Amino acid sequence: MRAIAVSFAAIVSLALVAERAPAQSAACDRACLEALVERYLDALAANDPDTLPLARDVRFTENGQRLEIGDGLWRSVKEKGRYRLVVADVEAGQVAFIGTLVEDDRDPAGGVPALAAGRLKVANGRITEIEQMTVRNPEAAARVEALGAPRPQFSRTVPPSERLSRAELIATADKYFAGMQQNDGKGDYPFADTCERIENGNLTTNRPTPPGETRPDPSTASTYSAQWSCLEQFESGLLHFVTRIRDRRYVAVDPERGVVFAFAFFDHSAGDTRRFTAPNGRTVVAGPAQPWTWYIAEVFSIDRGRLDQIEAVLDRVPYGMLSGWSSWEDGMSDRARDVTR
Repeated sequence: MRAIAVSFAAIVSLALVAERAPAQSAACDRACLEALVERYLDALAANDPDTLPLARDVRFTENGQRLEIGDGLWRSVKEKGRYRLVVADVEAGQVAFIGTLVEDDRDPAGGVPALAAGRLKVANGRITEIEQMTVRNPEAAARVEALGAPRPQFSRTVPPSERLSRAELIATADKYFAGMQQNDGKGDYPFADTCERIENGNLTTNRPTPPGETRPDPSTASTYSAQWSCLEQFESGLLHFVTRIRDRRYVAVDPERGVVFAFAFFDHSAGDTRRFTAPNGRTVVAGPAQPWTWYIAEVFSIDRGRLDQIEAVLDRVPYGMLSGWSSWEDGMSDRARDVTR
């Protein structure tokens, strides 16, 4: 009887291994991850999380708050928008995106546009983590929707001989945050000549000078200008009032396309941090007069080690807000963290 029992246990064990094997061996490739974003947005629009392959212990946050699946924007989304910028990290089994949504909480008849940034983590064919950032700014959402499609640089294939490692891509992207934090005009700013930045659908670099106006001069201006290039803005030293860029979490890295997706918080401490010395020795007073924080999702396209295209969605949040995915110590730290590992 003992021999029979052992044999039966072995059979059961083998059956369980066979049952689990396909989920463990079938990696979610680029097409799988990109399709999962669409399934997620379709599920939001249907207000039905049961249509997703969710892990039993899936964790979900919206704007830093941990919620039950089905709560929060799951109740308010009416439909998904057209715009989608997706960064698939096949090695990490993680995908991040910027997109548009329509909510119906304020206008059931027509819906209200909203911006979305999110992250999905997949393991064994199941979604184990959902991080959702929702920016309820109808004007910004309308601008992003009007872009139509992401710039082609975000989807190009980098020749194998020119690809950077994950670590190199993160290090390059982090020079953007390091150069903006208490910006002094003297840092390492690896911008390509073609660098453009779009924030909440607005072009915030190289904007044409309006008719009848004079292009601001970085040597005399008191605030940085959207008419300047990426490099001019950083070399002006006029972004100094961004006192801390913290909880820098790099959540998706795509070496094949040279793209990096990060979440971070930009703190403006106000007070005496508004008074600083520009690179040419001028005393400048600039920046918010009260402490507050930008919550930001930012995507970087990197070309041969240079920051080429930048796209961000951002929302003003309470000063010192945390992401819900970091310890307090990490959330207050300005070090770069690869959280795909």
